[in-house]
Amino acid sequence: MDYLVRFVQLHESFRKAELEALADLYGINMDFLHYDQYTPHCIVRLPDENAARKIAARSILSKGIYELWGSGATYAELHQDVKHRTSNLWHLYRSSSFKFEIQAYQAKRSLAEQDALIQSFRYTGFEGPIQLKDPEQTFCIFEECQWGVKEPTQVYLGRLVTGSSRPILDTYTLKKRKYLSTTSMDSELALVTANLTHANPGKLFYDPFAGTGSFPIACAHFGAMAMGSDIDGRAVRGKHGVNTLTNFQQYHLVDRYLDGFIADLTHTPLRTARILDGIICDPPYGVREGLKVLGSKDGGKKKKEIHWIDGKAAHLQSHYIPPKKPYSFAAMLLDILEFGAVYLVDGGRLSLWMPTANDEEVELEMPMHPCLEIVSVCVQAFNKWSRRVLTYRRLRDEDVKENPPTRQAKQEEGSTANDLNSFRKRYFEGFKEPPPPMKEV
Repeated sequence: MDYLVRFVQLHESFRKAELEALADLYGINMDFLHYDQYTPHCIVRLPDENAARKIAARSILSKGIYELWGSGATYAELHQDVKHRTSNLWHLYRSSSFKFEIQAYQAKRSLAEQDALIQSFRYTGFEGPIQLKDPEQTFCIFEECQWGVKEPTQVYLGRLVTGSSRPILDTYTLKKRKYLSTTSMDSELALVTANLTHANPGKLFYDPFAGTGSFPIACAHFGAMAMGSDIDGRAVRGKHGVNTLTNFQQYHLVDRYLDGFIADLTHTPLRTARILDGIICDPPYGVREGLKVLGSKDGGKKKKEIHWIDGKAAHLQSHYIPPKKPYSFAAMLLDILEFGAVYLVDGGRLSLWMPTANDEEVELEMPMHPCLEIVSVCVQAFNKWSRRVLTYRRLRDEDVKENPPTRQAKQEEGSTANDLNSFRKRYFEGFKEPPPPMKEV
């Protein structure tokens, strides 16, 4: 059966990827018959209405899914298609309460015009009561128009199957969240990323750059058990009596929150084992300050003198802040993939946000690992730079065709923040010069 998905007209590169991820999560065969990022309407073919409900009910970037009753470039074509497709279905809804809606994209219709369009479908023979609130069936006329042109270029008729999860955005909006930081991920994109990564009941998810917990919260909303860590102990401990746990309490998700802890990705306290179903993270970009990792700048070659405070070694006290050293941005991305290869179960997913410049004719730089295959690439564009979410899937060991690179081969030369982070350097240069072609690292 063919269905029409009514998208929101934003985050265009995420919309199709989200539907594909949800179809894959539920093992549903879905074919895209029509998709255009410049319109909010998408036509897909699904096995049945139950499959349509499963996918749409979790979607964040759609408003709903409709059983497609007809389409055409004109209303004459639409009516002909409706009669051809669905005349055998009309009797099923003849006595049901119903209503008609009109959604015009890039155009408006007067009440008189809307009434005339609705009346043009009287041949369906619906005899039930018209009920504007909570009818048994809702039919919608969709119009696509060009700016300044009143007549539509494409029209559809659909029967509403179900709405989406989009209304939950009001619950999770950052405006109402009790514990935040300046880098807290937007709740809409956090939920979408959780969908891309297959957050689901019975799964264990981890964010190694958790901050105030936006990603663990999104994963817990979809039923996963979530935990997170951060190198900055202040983010984990919280402030003024609130912390990440406060957010989970706010959303009644405490039973799905394992804990948060202070850790560095390259010095993780987690036991080495394939235990994670998903890793989801937005690592620091190193713009405001250079990237750091635990360790001394001299590589531990010099013996350090122990400092004592009140008769107790400073490094054993709760307020101790361990030393950090500069960290290569490219090495950090590859370390995240290496971490995923070590900890993800077969088929487990890793979603990684990363920045890049918007210069024309620049090939997307995607960190790669032989144990992980790329599933989708979604882009959120700003003015002169973008950030992308790269989603990977862990391959089975027998499907891995080459050995991962050695740690020494991944390091970049340099000691300053700009030397170790080409994006940071270009950010402060204003992206004036096109960067060299990006390649796999």
